[in-house]
Parts: sequence; structure tokens; C-alpha cells
Amino acid sequence: GINAEYGTQNQSRATMNPQMTRLLRIMRNAGNKRGSGGGGGRFGASPFGALGIAAAFGLFSLGSAAIYNVNGGQRAIIFNKVTGVKEQVIGEGTHFCVPFVEKPILFSVRSRVTEIPSLTGSKDLQMVQITLRMLSYPVENELPAIYCTLGRDYNEKVLPSIANEVLKSVVAQFNASQLITQRQQVSQLIKFRLTERARDFHILLDDVSITDLSFGSEYMNAVEGKQVAQQEAERAKFEVEKARQEAKSVVVRAKGEAEVAKMISDACSRNPHFIKLRYLEAAREIAHTVAHGHNTIYADAGGLLLSTDLAKLDKDASKQ
Repeated sequence: GINAEYGTQNQSRATMNPQMTRLLRIMRNAGNKRGSGGGGGRFGASPFGALGIAAAFGLFSLGSAAIYNVNGGQRAIIFNKVTGVKEQVIGEGTHFCVPFVEKPILFSVRSRVTEIPSLTGSKDLQMVQITLRMLSYPVENELPAIYCTLGRDYNEKVLPSIANEVLKSVVAQFNASQLITQRQQVSQLIKFRLTERARDFHILLDDVSITDLSFGSEYMNAVEGKQVAQQEAERAKFEVEKARQEAKSVVVRAKGEAEVAKMISDACSRNPHFIKLRYLEAAREIAHTVAHGHNTIYADAGGLLLSTDLAKLDKDASKQ
């Protein structure tokens, strides 16, 4: 009964693996053949059947522990319980190790995205909120050293500290306005210094970029006030220039009117009939307006300057 129960337990474990199930079936058939000669036809009646299953299970476990796979984008190092971490870095594929003595440790060598937010101060003492995005991966030949000094979570231990350090040192060299106008230069300087610092920890950087750059509310209010003041100054400058141009136009108009009056005076002094000519021109314009108008006007010709009696005009001029 005990052997039968032990055989049932091993059978339930073996169903987890098709190869183990096949091996169990073969051992059961062999046990049945062996048991049929000793008066027992059942599998669990012979102790050799249970021992065989245990030996097969042990061999399978030993084989599974001796084989490991390294997938694409991964590298492996070996930790030996006797000698420690080996210097060899193992590439992709299926490999063998000493069971229960050596343990494979897998690392991903693909580029990983890390975003680091940092609050720092500029050269003119303005608080700046910067978010830095980095693509990083480890140096493959230095994976044993990385594991011994930092562990598998090397990114979380190294990048936040050195990123904050580099950001604070670089941003402190620029004013708040320069951080906006010279953003590409700031990003390149941050990438250069951050790459140098990460190389000390055997980490390489593919790309470093500034994804967010914002300032405090006090600075934004000051910038807005400055813009409003500049617009008001420009408006005042425009008003002053407008008044200056209007004054110039008045002077020019007065000079023109004075020149016209002088020209009329000179013309009258040189030719007495000039006034008569102007009188006739004015009469012609008035007559044209009255003739084409829709209103009825009752007035004498003298009041509307329509009289063409030049002798009377000379008489009136002599009286004046």
C-alpha cells in the first residue's frame, strides 16, 4: 500500500513533463513484468519500481539543472559556489553548467529607457524643473564587475544620482532665458558629461534628451510682466512718433498755405485782373452746383457770386 501510494505521487508529479510521463510509463511496464514472476501483478508491489522512478526523476532533475538558455538580447555570467563569479560572459544559446554548484545569472543588454525629473537652479537663481530621458545599456565585458559591485538593478542605483548631479552642474552655468534659447547646446553638454560619468560605472548611453523644461510661477509672472511693459513702451514710442509726424505735417501745411497766399498776392500785384479770373471761376462752380442741385434757392445773383458784371466788380474793388 505504501509503495502504491508513493508510485501514485510520483506519477502526479511526472504528468507535469511529457518526457517524465513517458519515462514513468516505461518504468511501470518494467515493474509489472518483474512483479508478475513474484506473485504480484501490480506496479507498486515491488520496491525496485519505486527506486527506479526515483532514480529517473533524479537524473531528469540533474539534467534540467545542467542546461540553461540565454535568449536574444541577453547575456549570462556564472556564479560558482566554490570560486565565486566567473569573468566569462556567455552569449545567446543553450549552454551547460555544473548542477547545484554553478548558477547562471542573466542580464539584459538591450537599451532601457529611464526618465529622471530634477528640480535645480539656474545662473540667475531661477528654479527650473527638468525631465531627462536616457537610453542606456551595460558594457557586456564588464557584466561580472557590474554584478559584484551594483547587482542586477544597476540602472536604478546609478542613473538617478549621476543625472541629478550633472543636471545641477550644467544648468547652473546658464540663465533662465539661455536655457530656452540655447536648449540644444544645453542638451549636448548634459549628454557629454553624463556619458563620462556613466562610463565610470560601465554603463553606456545611446541618447540623452530634455523632454520637459519649465520654470516657477514667479519667473513666468515676471516674464509676462516684462512682455506687457515692452508692449506699452512700444505703444508710447508709437504715440510720440505719431505726434511728431502730425506736428511736422501742420508745419508743412502752414508753409504751403503761406506760400500759396504769397503767390496770390504776387499775382494780384503783377496783374489786377487775377481777382476777376478767380471770381469768374468761383461763379462757374457755384452755378454748376445750383443747376445740378435738387433744392430750390431764392437769392440774388450777387449773393451767390453769379453776377458777371465786371465793371461793378471793379467799382466795388475800388471802394474797398
